[in-house]
Amino acid sequence: MAKLFTSLLLLFCFDAFDFVGKTVHIMDGDTIEVLHDGQPEKIRLYGIDCPEVAHKQGEQTQPFGAKAKEFTALFCGNKNIRVVTKGKDRYDRTIGIIYLDDGKCLNEELLKAGLAWHYRKYDQTQAWIDLEAIARKNKTGLWNDQNPLPPWEYRHPKK
Repeated sequence: MAKLFTSLLLLFCFDAFDFVGKTVHIMDGDTIEVLHDGQPEKIRLYGIDCPEVAHKQGEQTQPFGAKAKEFTALFCGNKNIRVVTKGKDRYDRTIGIIYLDDGKCLNEELLKAGLAWHYRKYDQTQAWIDLEAIARKNKTGLWNDQNPLPPWEYRHPKK
C-alpha cells in the first residue's frame, strides 16, 4: 500500500510541472527563453499580458513595458525555473506558468506588481482576477496611470 501511495504521489508531483530549465533570455515581461533538453525554447506566460517592449528600430515601448521586462529579469533571469505548460500559441511559443524553487509564480507576481493585465480572454482564474483588482485598487504599477492601454489594443489600434 505504501508503494502505491508513493507511486501516486510521484506521478502527481511530476504532473505538477512539465520541465525544469534555465532562463537564458528575457524577451519582454511576458516572454522568456528557457533551455529545455539543451535547446532554447520560447515561453509566453499564460493568462497575463504585459505592456509591450520595442523589439525593432522605430518601434515604441509602451509605458511600463521596460519595467515589466526588468521585473521578469530580476525574478527569473539566469535561474532554473519550473514551467507548467498550457499548450502552444499561434507563433509556436510554449504557453506556460513559471515557478521558482521557492514556489513563487512569475505570472502572479507580475499581476501583484501591477505590471500585467490578467488576460481574461484566455483565463478565468478567480485568484488572478483578484490580484489584478487589488493592484488596480491600490494604483500599483501601470494602474497608477489614468488610462492604461491594454497591450492587445496597443498592438492592434482601432482605426
